[in-house]
Amino acid sequence: MKKRILIAKVGLDGHDRGAKVVARALKNAGFEVIYTGIRQSPEQVVETAIQEDVMLIGLSCLSGAHIPLFRRVMELLREKNVDIPVFCGGTIPPDDIPLLKKMGIREVFGPGSSLKDIVEKAKEMVAE
Repeated sequence: MKKRILIAKVGLDGHDRGAKVVARALKNAGFEVIYTGIRQSPEQVVETAIQEDVMLIGLSCLSGAHIPLFRRVMELLREKNVDIPVFCGGTIPPDDIPLLKKMGIREVFGPGSSLKDIVEKAKEMVAE
């Protein structure tokens, strides 16, 4: 059975090339990838993750609104008592990484992250 991963673009960010590249790399590595498309609310992301029974959620944001959007995703997962590891990527300033990790985000991939590293970390997270 393939490991299922949700890749989601949250907020009003309309740029999804990076998310699609990551989704393709994960698919090529043997994952089943569910891609939500752009402009998803945190509520839509969490509901889709539950409905699709995913083992991992990847969030992408390039708009600068990552802190409140990702915080809401993490709150909703806790409220629904759902334990799905979350990683994120996009234009994340290095100074924001400690706060994102404190929120419960497992891995943060900023600009220049290699697809190999993202795939390897995804494999580690679903194996745990």
